Amino acid sequence: MKTISENRCFGGVQGVYAHQSAVCGCDMTFGLFLPAEARDGPVPLLWYLSGLTCTHENAMVKAGAQTWAAEQGIALIFPDTSPRGEGVADDEAYDLGQGAGFYVNASQTPWAPHFQMWDYIAEELPRLVFDAFPLEPERQSITGHSMGGHGALTLAMTLPDRYRSVSAFAPIAHPTASDWGRKQLGAYLGPDQAAWAPHDATLLMRDKGFDRPLLIDQGTEDQFLDLLKPEALAEAMAAARAPGAFRMQKGYDHSYFFVASFMEDHIAFHAEALYS
Repeated sequence: MKTISENRCFGGVQGVYAHQSAVCGCDMTFGLFLPAEARDGPVPLLWYLSGLTCTHENAMVKAGAQTWAAEQGIALIFPDTSPRGEGVADDEAYDLGQGAGFYVNASQTPWAPHFQMWDYIAEELPRLVFDAFPLEPERQSITGHSMGGHGALTLAMTLPDRYRSVSAFAPIAHPTASDWGRKQLGAYLGPDQAAWAPHDATLLMRDKGFDRPLLIDQGTEDQFLDLLKPEALAEAMAAARAPGAFRMQKGYDHSYFFVASFMEDHIAFHAEALYS
């Protein structure tokens, strides 16, 4: 693992690191914020998964999350959103290929050799960071924005014993019924829609519900509401009687101004679960 940078931040350290990924077959980069408490021993970890076109850097510099994580004594990890580099497949469209991994394991050409983002986030990167940094594997939670909200929800609902809580900012909530989903899942996983279902939070909620702490914020002025389909997930949560909160925030759009506005709420929500 290579250290790209380390900066003092709210009493802790904001680092950026790169490593060779076996599952993605390329170099991958991630950001990791360690609060001051990490100097004395392992601390809980909150995963933040970013959205379309983002790298590890977007949330790290725009979301204001370190302020509240430092207050709660929680580490934050900011993975990249896809494999990158020479020889990695890409597409001219911003919503497919590099920057748009959708947190799935691709099975189709030309994506399969590198686009193994589910295994990267669920298996490889956790092994790396828990071995290298003072973090508590028993105390993990996960959040994300847009495509990253989709990833956070599907990972948490598939691995409910791993994450103590999950939240999302404007997630792609029903990708099998949206152009932000059908296009990408078809490209990465093929035409069999049965292979898409495990990557749709609405279908997962309808199928088996969810009983861990759950918080979703969605802006009413989000320019991508028709693609995100929040109403489908809200209806599925109600039908499953899931003990979560789905909040429509009046006047907010899809930007990081929206994410930053409610980041304090989300960090506090996760802190309660992580320290309970």
